[in-house]
Amino acid sequence: MGRINLALETAFKSSKITVIDDSESHRGHAGFSEGGESHYQIKIVWQGFESMSRIARHRAVHEALGNELLNDIHALALDLKSN
Repeated sequence: MGRINLALETAFKSSKITVIDDSESHRGHAGFSEGGESHYQIKIVWQGFESMSRIARHRAVHEALGNELLNDIHALALDLKSN
């Protein structure tokens, strides 16, 4: 989770970020890997999202994480708000 937090904190300065590893609740499902780090919930409150559409917000998070991190994640639930 450290790499995810660092990537998000770098991209979304002055924001409130919560990253939850929800992998254990997906045990037995596709994409589960022992030791976690396959399913995440990410919540970000950032003023910069205010003028962005929902899709643009998701794209901004994906861009911040980059392909290397995204390839390691099976499922990503995003809750992105401006306030």
